[in-house]
Amino acid sequence: MGFYLWLEDDLAWAQGTYEYRPLGTAVISASDTFRRRDFDPRRRPPVSSTASFAGQFASVGHLNLQLRRRRQKR
Repeated sequence: MGFYLWLEDDLAWAQGTYEYRPLGTAVISASDTFRRRDFDPRRRPPVSSTASFAGQFASVGHLNLQLRRRRQKR
């Protein structure tokens, strides 16, 4: 598994893969947490120039941990 995370204003975008198959993309409020059911293979990652790449993560749990850490810094 692998997940890529982008942050844009109050939104968090994640794109996931599972054994070389795309899980799709999820978009949530940056104050929420990702769930597996949030991922939709028809949704595409952000193309906005204001979205900033936040990194690559191994699991949905790691994505959520990163979001919690970012909220605590504010």
